[in-house]
Amino acid sequence: MSPFTGWRAALRIARRDALRAKGRSALVVAMIALPVLGVTAADVTYRSAYSTQAEQLTADMGSADALFSDPGIGPLQQMPDGNQYDMVGDTAPEGDVPPVDMRTAFPEGARAITIRSVPASVTTAYGLANTDIVEFPTSDPMARGKVDLVEGEFPRGTGEMAATEPFLESSGLHIGSRTTVKSAGRTYTITGVVEQPADLKAQKLYADPGAVIAPWQEAADRDKQVLPPNAGSTEWLVKGAGAAGIGWGDVLAANKSGALVVSRQVVLDPPPDSEVPLARSVDYYNGSGDSREVSTALVTVVAMALLEIVLLAGPAFAVGARRSRRQLGLVGTCGGDRRHVRAVVLSGGLVLGAIGAVTGVAAGLLLTVAFRPLIEDWAGQRFGSLVLRPTELLVIAALGLVTGLLAAFAPAIVAARQSVLESLTGRRGVRRSSRVLPTVGACVLALGIAVAVYGGTSGDSTMVAGGSVVAELGLLACIPVIVGLLGRLGRRLPLSPRMALRDAARNRGRTAPAVAAVMAAVAGSVAIATYMSSSLAESDYDYTPMLSEGTMVLSSSDAKSAARLPLARASVERNIAVTGGHADFSRVWAGSDCNVYYAEDDSGCGSMELVKPTGKGHTCPLSTKGAKELAARLSSEEHRKMMRSPACMDEYISSGSFSSEANNIVVGGPELLHTYVKLDDPAATAALKAGTPVLLNQAYAQDGQVTLKAVHTYNAKDEKNRKLHPGPARRTTDRLQVYVADAEYAATPGIRMILPQRTAQRLGLHTELTGSVYAVPHPPSDAEEQRVSAAIDQVGGGLWLQTERIPGDRESVILLILTLFAGVVTLGAAAITTGLAKADAEADLTTLSAVGAPPRVRRALSGFQCVVVALTGVLLGTAAGLVPAVALRLVDLRHAMAAMRKEPMESAFTPIVLPWATIGLLAVVVPLLAGVLAAALTRSRLTLARRAG
Repeated sequence: MSPFTGWRAALRIARRDALRAKGRSALVVAMIALPVLGVTAADVTYRSAYSTQAEQLTADMGSADALFSDPGIGPLQQMPDGNQYDMVGDTAPEGDVPPVDMRTAFPEGARAITIRSVPASVTTAYGLANTDIVEFPTSDPMARGKVDLVEGEFPRGTGEMAATEPFLESSGLHIGSRTTVKSAGRTYTITGVVEQPADLKAQKLYADPGAVIAPWQEAADRDKQVLPPNAGSTEWLVKGAGAAGIGWGDVLAANKSGALVVSRQVVLDPPPDSEVPLARSVDYYNGSGDSREVSTALVTVVAMALLEIVLLAGPAFAVGARRSRRQLGLVGTCGGDRRHVRAVVLSGGLVLGAIGAVTGVAAGLLLTVAFRPLIEDWAGQRFGSLVLRPTELLVIAALGLVTGLLAAFAPAIVAARQSVLESLTGRRGVRRSSRVLPTVGACVLALGIAVAVYGGTSGDSTMVAGGSVVAELGLLACIPVIVGLLGRLGRRLPLSPRMALRDAARNRGRTAPAVAAVMAAVAGSVAIATYMSSSLAESDYDYTPMLSEGTMVLSSSDAKSAARLPLARASVERNIAVTGGHADFSRVWAGSDCNVYYAEDDSGCGSMELVKPTGKGHTCPLSTKGAKELAARLSSEEHRKMMRSPACMDEYISSGSFSSEANNIVVGGPELLHTYVKLDDPAATAALKAGTPVLLNQAYAQDGQVTLKAVHTYNAKDEKNRKLHPGPARRTTDRLQVYVADAEYAATPGIRMILPQRTAQRLGLHTELTGSVYAVPHPPSDAEEQRVSAAIDQVGGGLWLQTERIPGDRESVILLILTLFAGVVTLGAAAITTGLAKADAEADLTTLSAVGAPPRVRRALSGFQCVVVALTGVLLGTAAGLVPAVALRLVDLRHAMAAMRKEPMESAFTPIVLPWATIGLLAVVVPLLAGVLAAALTRSRLTLARRAG
């Protein structure tokens, strides 16, 4: 007799049982198919988004055979891929190297087109915007793959341009709009929308060669007030004369002329090292990287995903086996033994696993194809093609099949242990909970936490991953005991929550896996969210702003443009939402202005210095002798406090937003203090009004005074001031009484001391109105900035608007996706458990109705059953997720401390920040939503059924 005969019968029984219980079968298939779908979509997306070498070459050079450029070093040698090159010989050529005549470098019969870009200001629907204009014949067949047409037509002629979609969205223009290049004074019509497949977010304009740069240069030659174009170097796309393309011999010949060549044929089929002159003197870099950590993380993620599916699907198989216990008992009466019962239940896992695996792979492929444009837009690049690797897809499907078998394994063992009599009569029997499992689980949990923490402190991320998985498995083993303890919490609760807690404790085989599944999903989401929130907090801490938060600065370049500040201010206040009025500021200098006379002859210009005292509280100990020895003794928190002290903060915060002078002294009044510094102290305001400077960095003060040294040097060409100050340069040292601000104001970007106007005049210093500061509720939009830029250009230019765009919400989308993922799994697990509880407890619900319980009790019971599973799983998952997150941050801390001890001025701040928004949504909103949905979707009245037995 064939050994497969029993399995064939078991598979037939499983198939019929799956068709008979369509709802439960669909639920299991969905639980298996959804992760398979996600992994399939991720695999295809990753393989498709990863550009091959050939696709990268197409993005760089279109359909051309080679990209030629002139590095400006004369004859050279290069590697086949063009990433490394060097001049021929050991001696650099004297003087400027003449540009290469590329006509002599191209192979005979080759055809070439040029690429050259220039930054420019162009008119928009809102005003004026800065962008890059690329002179490139986009209509040429060689441009395909580098620049592609999306809509409209390619530009043809010198009066037309094409634009990328991001530029059109930012500027408010469209096909048919006209835009003017301000410096060139020429207007162009936008004829089409193009895209760079390798960079879909690029904001650029495209014109034919000679359409922009040449007319602009001619305008600059005619009018000296027009700045010439700051065009980049020219590159050439070259198509060979024959089908062979550009070979290595052609590259070597072009190198002799001084041209650097990236050839498609050479890169894809490189010559041997013996034919590459530069290969003998260049060390190859192995960019394979350390794949061990990636593999470890990948295995961990796959293992936890499989575990989660097993935990979710397992209770469904258990309830299915329980509801089919009479059928399984009949198998025993017909001569079947325990292995046949196990085969029937396992066949259910095999059938549903196969259906789920095939459905998941197919749905993953279809969804990837359907949402390909959205995925490409999100990734910022076009896929070369959808890459399908059959081996990987078969492995993914096999994982789904194995998952179905694993989910049915435990229910199969339990079903096989039941006697035929228990199966036929429906009696469940009484089994005491194991005391060994929770004890072992607690030990494994402690061991896993210890391993993860040790890995964190020793800097071993592999141990962190392994310890985290072990700790989570240990916590999984403890869940039945935790669920059992829930029943004791309901003694004084109302009927419905009391019954829900006791039902969860009594049916641990159903409740514990669902709680564990929620825990696994929430643990992963909380771990990633905690690590990302902590890394983001570290990044924000290390970020050095150019302006104070919530401010923007309108600045002028010279005295002539400063005279136009009133008109520019009116434009700002008309087009941008500002809070309150403006605060003017002036720059201050001694002697002749170095901004005007810095490039003149040896007579030079003046200088001014705010002297920093030495000693404790003034000199930063991390930048002096013995700094490394001190850093070796500091903890991370001690180092952070020292770095944030006024003495050390001055070493690495030297923003010049208000002046090109390094002393960061600004002339201003109380308005500047309130608007920009955010110092609302009446004493500081009174000090400025009385002519007393306000010092923001207390490290420069000694006994409430500062020392200001000035060298009043007047240039011979500064005739006006030279007449007023004849003779040799005058040196002054003044001790000024100052108002010393608190230590926190030392971090104010761009300002070290605010000097009153009359004090500057008393000291013989020169001042000039430079700009105005505004408080804004949010950074201005592109349209608002373009309107202001246009208004400034209309009044004569020479002014610009500075805004601080702090990179906030950088990871908010990912955190939201993680929260939604954990929330959906939590809702799904809670709904599955509630549905199984209803199916498994029909007798109890019938008894409730029989004893006169109100109909709403049934709804309330379902709702609280859902809340119990969701809330318990979320709380345990949050605790479990903190273990790997904290351990990985300890790894980061170890690396940061090592770097800080080598370079004491490097930050070692490695915070651990909990994502309270994510935790709050998961711990409060999701359980309540699960309970409400369960109660709303449950029927109040029970359908009458015949008496059992």
